[in-house]
Amino acid sequence: MNPIEKLCKDEAGNAAVLQGNIAFAVGCVRAGIHAVDGYPGTPSSEVIDKGLSQVQDLITVGWSVSEAVAAGVGHGHSLAGRDCVVTMKIPGLYQAGDIFTSVATYTADRGGLIFYVASDYTPSSTQHVIDSRYLYKSCFVPVFEPRSHQEMHESALIAVEIARKFNTPIVIQPSGVLCHSEGLVRMMETTSREPAQVSPLREQNSLPVYARANYNKVMAERMPGLLRMVEESPLNVHIKGAGKRGVITHGVNSMYMDEYKALFDKDIDILSLGFTNPLPMEKIRQFCESIEGDVYVIEDGYRFIQESCTAAGLTVIGKPEYSDVTEWTPASIAVFLGNAPAAAPKPQAAPVPRPPMICAGCPYRLFGEVVARMRRKGELEAVFGDIGCNTLLYFFGALDTGLAMGASESKRTGYVLSKPESVSKCISLLGDGTECHSGMDATRNAVFRNVSGVKVVLDNEWTAMTGGQPGPTSPINLAGDKNRFDLVGSLKAQGAEVELIDAYDLKSIRKGLRAALKAAEEGTFTTLVIRGTCIRKVPAGAYGQKVKVDAEKCVACGACNICPGIVPDANGIPQWNNLCTGCVSKKPSCLQMCPKGAISINTECTVEGCVEKPELPVAPESINVPVLTDEQRPARLSLSIRGVGGQGNLFFGKALAQMAFIAGYGEKNILKGETHGMAQMGGPVISTFACGDVYSTQFVPGSADALIVMEQSEILRPGFLDMLRPDGTILLSETAIVPQGFDPEKYPSQDAIAGLLSGYNVVRIDVLKIALALGDERGRCANVVMLGALSKLAPFDAFPVEVWLQALKNVSPKPAIWTLNHAAFLQGRTLV
Repeated sequence: MNPIEKLCKDEAGNAAVLQGNIAFAVGCVRAGIHAVDGYPGTPSSEVIDKGLSQVQDLITVGWSVSEAVAAGVGHGHSLAGRDCVVTMKIPGLYQAGDIFTSVATYTADRGGLIFYVASDYTPSSTQHVIDSRYLYKSCFVPVFEPRSHQEMHESALIAVEIARKFNTPIVIQPSGVLCHSEGLVRMMETTSREPAQVSPLREQNSLPVYARANYNKVMAERMPGLLRMVEESPLNVHIKGAGKRGVITHGVNSMYMDEYKALFDKDIDILSLGFTNPLPMEKIRQFCESIEGDVYVIEDGYRFIQESCTAAGLTVIGKPEYSDVTEWTPASIAVFLGNAPAAAPKPQAAPVPRPPMICAGCPYRLFGEVVARMRRKGELEAVFGDIGCNTLLYFFGALDTGLAMGASESKRTGYVLSKPESVSKCISLLGDGTECHSGMDATRNAVFRNVSGVKVVLDNEWTAMTGGQPGPTSPINLAGDKNRFDLVGSLKAQGAEVELIDAYDLKSIRKGLRAALKAAEEGTFTTLVIRGTCIRKVPAGAYGQKVKVDAEKCVACGACNICPGIVPDANGIPQWNNLCTGCVSKKPSCLQMCPKGAISINTECTVEGCVEKPELPVAPESINVPVLTDEQRPARLSLSIRGVGGQGNLFFGKALAQMAFIAGYGEKNILKGETHGMAQMGGPVISTFACGDVYSTQFVPGSADALIVMEQSEILRPGFLDMLRPDGTILLSETAIVPQGFDPEKYPSQDAIAGLLSGYNVVRIDVLKIALALGDERGRCANVVMLGALSKLAPFDAFPVEVWLQALKNVSPKPAIWTLNHAAFLQGRTLV
């Protein structure tokens, strides 16, 4: 039985620390939901990808090719009397807008249709921050916004009961912070539900006569019923204070307000809204009347609640008109409510700019280099991009404009219709997933309208940016069936000239692109499919290839320095670091870029044959873990970790959450925040952990017991040092990661970092050096070394070593990994 199946079948009341998306996924099964469909989109993807895909015998689940298609599939399930959840992020809602707005006013009997629309108002991985609640209001669709991981778990049951009772679609809109953070969840009761009675299908129609009748019924029956429901619902909660000041809030901000109330103002009143459409305006009015002083509105997005209050004649304080605040944090709430903590000293050096980058060995890299060079030489004037991993080519200088899924070719078409002289000087670019999502419409449009030019499909066979979910071009679908879709054949069937090129063949890419541009001058529309499997989806054995350089041939020109897996030495000679993948046994990109033939494959050196493995201590098969008393456990623990995407920040939270659970914090609270940017390889990332008397995955400044810095310059990020308690400790890794293309001379000096940290309790550790010395060639256990050091520091030293070791074993039980992590942890403990 896999872990997700165990959670789905676990006894009600048992507790687990779960990511919000996984809590929701498990809740779908336990709530008796019949089906879940969707399209991958951060921060919603894990519901299906890491959750329900593991229990396909318990629920009907699948990925569709787009959000619009998934919405149609979901509606089809409801017409069969089944309850269905459709997952997406907010831009996906608009892509599915025709179906969403049309089905919004359907009133005939059918199964429940639930839209799980994850928000990202930062944004971290979304192209806009448009507030969708205005659309929901105009569609007369109820909206529930979970406020905790427990409510994430229970929200499918809440939603399906409303959907069935009122014959309405319903939206669950969780914050991306809740989706990607983890918290303590107690398993809800398991229930099942018979298929719904379905009205005749001929009544389930959008013909104008039905559209008018449905709208009238929504006005006469649904909306009055929903208004009564939200006014009476216990899910809209007045948390009593002294009645002097009040805050109206919703969603994840309720979690932040609980933290604020506990730390700063125990007398403040809070009206925490579970439903944000329709709003319980009478309850809001009663709340405002009960407060003697000011009432504030704290909401993500724009000013939906605030404007509703103002329109109802209520006096509230919120964001100013056209405010740029779209997402609150505990720190910004503290400032807004007049309790700003003292700020830490301002760093003298600026943080290192870290745009997200494609992975070392990515099949997109050579294409990006070819296009960037052609742009520099004036051969290309415009590259029209898309959404996905290909978006990161922007940071290569190989992409200009990016708009939305599948829009690249339609942009190119419009551009060259206005500027026909540019037809051989511009290209459109997108991934295989977005071509199948909506890009093929534009391919067909270019053929239909006879618009010549060049379209490039970068085919890595998976929906890679969101975690490697299967799509139409993958070898298999979610159910494991062999895929029958043929991308090249489909493109040819549109009428386009199609050429398939190996993504790891520099000469073929260069030749194919130039030939296609020349053909564009002669009136031909060509689609180049540049294919190479995503490196995260190739077998582990493909990572063994090594390369070497002939220093006598090398002229230190830097042509090979195109990848984060290469770091030139002091003389400009390339050296390959722990990020190098060997281009997963394909012809290495750096080798092909070298104009002198100085780089070659090291046929005598592999992972097994070139690196001498030290003998590691035997890791115990079983651990005798002592039971801790309340007196032994600190009342509250909190920790924040900064690093660079790809360093393994996520592992800290998993291990620490297990440690807290074993230590007995399951009776209080355990929270783990993957706050922002976790999908960004090479970008700055932050995560948090807290247990005990805690409420929020994000911290109020001055409340963290310790800070861990996995890349030394990341201590300079604004606001990070502010999180530390006055008596807290900083664990600073001596690892320095200089982004590709960044001038090493501009990297912050040791003196600048030391000056900033003067007066702080700082422990410096070279965790990467220790990890490499343990035989971990890619340095993945560096974070475990750091955990070993943390376990010796107060207040984290309150836990016996057995608790830490059991946590590590629970997270990574495979014998080889457990042996390495055991050794790394013990090494870390010797450093403090």
